[in-house]
This record gives sequence, C-alpha cells and structure tokens, in this order.
Amino acid sequence: MTVATTPAPPTAPPKPTWDPRRPEPPFPWLRPTIRIRLTLLYGGMFLIAGILLLSIIYLFAAHALNVGSELPFKILSGQVASDTCNFPSRPSASELNDAMNACVNEQRQHALDNLLSRSLLALLGLAVIAFAFGYAMAGRVLSPLGRITRTARAVAGSDLSRRIELDGPDDELKELADTFDDMLERLQRAFTAQQRFVGNASHELRTPLAINRTLLEVHLSDPGAPVELQQLGKTLLATNERSEQLVEGLLLLARSDNQIVERKPVDLAEVASQAVDQVHAEAEAKGVEIRGERAPVVVQGNGVLLERIALNLVQNAVRYNIPEGGWVDVTTLIQHGQAVLVVANTGPVVPAYEIDNLFEPFTRLRTERTGSDKGVGLGLSIARSVARAHGGHISAEPREGGGLVMRVMLPI
Repeated sequence: MTVATTPAPPTAPPKPTWDPRRPEPPFPWLRPTIRIRLTLLYGGMFLIAGILLLSIIYLFAAHALNVGSELPFKILSGQVASDTCNFPSRPSASELNDAMNACVNEQRQHALDNLLSRSLLALLGLAVIAFAFGYAMAGRVLSPLGRITRTARAVAGSDLSRRIELDGPDDELKELADTFDDMLERLQRAFTAQQRFVGNASHELRTPLAINRTLLEVHLSDPGAPVELQQLGKTLLATNERSEQLVEGLLLLARSDNQIVERKPVDLAEVASQAVDQVHAEAEAKGVEIRGERAPVVVQGNGVLLERIALNLVQNAVRYNIPEGGWVDVTTLIQHGQAVLVVANTGPVVPAYEIDNLFEPFTRLRTERTGSDKGVGLGLSIARSVARAHGGHISAEPREGGGLVMRVMLPI
C-alpha cells in the first residue's frame, strides 16, 4: 500500500532586525548597545584608576623629595655639615662640589627607589580593586546572557513553552533574546504539528490494515475455501501482520525521538521482568535459557517506552541466538550513579565494525533488509531513540565467543 507524503511546509522568511512600525531614532550612534556600554564601563574604570594612581604617585613624590623643606646640607664658615652625607673637613672647591653632587644624587636615587616601591604597591592594590569591580559590573551587564542560558537549559528538558521575554534597551542582547524566542515559537509549532501528524497517521495507517486483517481472517475461517485460497490468505495475513509491525515501529520511532515531558518513577527491574515474561514462550520454543539477577533500580521516565527498550533487546537476544544451548542474561544494576540494563546473549560472532550499523533503521546483521521473519529491523533504532529521549544512551559490544552485550545507561 502506498501512502502519500505531504510536502514540507515552506520555510518562514527571516525576521527583520528592526520593527517597521517604529521609526528609526534620529541619532543611531546614540543607541546604547552592549558594545558602547562595555566600552564606557571599562574606559571609565581605567580613567578613574589612572587618576587615582597619578594622585597617589604625586603625593608620594612630594613627600619623598621634601618639597619646601631645608636642604640636607648647609655651609658654616667655609665648612659643610650634613647628617646624611659625608664631607671632608677642609675641602677644596672642586672636592666640595663633587661631594655636594654625590650627596644630591644619592638623595634623588633614594627618593626614586622609595617612589617606585610604593607605586608598585599602590598599583597592585588598585589592580585588585579594578578587577573585582570590573568582574561585578560585567556580571551585572551580562546577566541577560545568564537568563538566556537558563531558558535554553529549560528548553533542553523539553519545556518548549518557556520564553525569555527580555526587557531593556534595544541592543544586541535583546535582539538575541527575541530571536531565540521566535525560534522556540517555531519549534513548538513544529513539534505540535509533528505530534498531530503522528496521531493522524496512526489512525489512517492502522485502520486499513486492521480491515484487511479482519477480511482475511473471515475468509480463512470458511471451511469450504479451496486449499490454494487458504494458502494465499495465510501469506497475505502474514504480510499484513508484518506491515502492522512496521507501522507500529515507525510511529513509535517518531514519538520516541522527542524528549519525555511527563516522567514517573519506573522500576527498571520490573520493566525487564515484564519483557522476559513476554518473550519466555518464544525462548522455550527455541531452547534459549533466560537468566540474570535484576536488582531494583528506579528511574524517572515513561514505563511503556522503557518496557519497549527491554522487550526489543530481549527479543533480539532470543531470536539471534545459537540453535542449541543458547542463553540470554538480563541484568539491572546501579553503576557510576546511573541505572544500567545489560542484555547479553550467545549467538553468531559479530564483527566490531558492524556494531554501529545495527542501530540504523531496517538494518540487520548479514541479512536482507526485507523478507526476514525476525522483525522489521527497527528494534535497536527504537531502543536508541527511547534511551536518548530519557537522557541516556545505549551501547553494544561483541561478546567473546559470539553474541552481543547490550548496555543501556539511564540517569537516576
């Protein structure tokens, strides 16, 4: 049966960065953008710090040079006396000039050294204050980015109804917030349309398949029907059943790609036990033993979808097993702060390079994409999508001796 696909809706034109209903301001260069505000902030901080530093250096220099006080030496009756410099007792004119120059230079060097050390200490203190003040002011100026980040995190948890609705000047941050709000609005409409489409497709695709199944069962129940007609009816009934499985798998895969909004406590051990009970009859028919210890592990999620993960993994482990003496080990435990479901089985040897391909839709190990009685090739794809929707992941690795070890990690 051919299902007509609806064409993709046309993309909306980009939102203009200006409101056509409002006129442009008379002086665009006076627009208080975030760049201008940060420039004025850091430039003003540097200017204030420079003024303070120059004032402190000026005061230190005046104090070190003793501006307005007496000189450190004086002439007494042809003799020079000083408390800080040494002069000869009976100097000649040249000796006296040399001694005076040496004394003045020593005092200047002392003043410069004192000025340098105190200026460095003052600069260090002002730098600490400037960095602290700049850190506080930058946090205040950039606080809208924190609001955008918190909203983005809430949206990542599938709360598409959240909006930033940032108030303030019409600058780059507000433009970013408005663009983000518009994107969330389009995403919410897209997800709502997808859910509506999945519901409509579920009804439109299931109804004719159910009608076909009913008609085939009615014809097969007729005891007077020819053998050839009964054989054809059984073949068509098996094909119809396979189509129903394919439709159910595709719809479940489409639903599980989204995050889970409504979460409830679910015991992973109980989910795994229910999956084992559903596959128990098939395992006995194939001579496969199902074992393993399942410790109680409670996670937050959707019980039906989590049961689908366990059922798909256990069914694959039973169906892709060895003909005789096979086993499937189903275990639940807590590891590294996460809930873990492990499904290991005996089976054919799986090359490591084929592991990633197993999670692709309609892909099976060394089998045709169609015509297999083991499924429709969506089990592991659905399991991976459901695990991602719960914030976890699924991994596979070849088991030594043949078979696979499937491990599902879910947050607690």
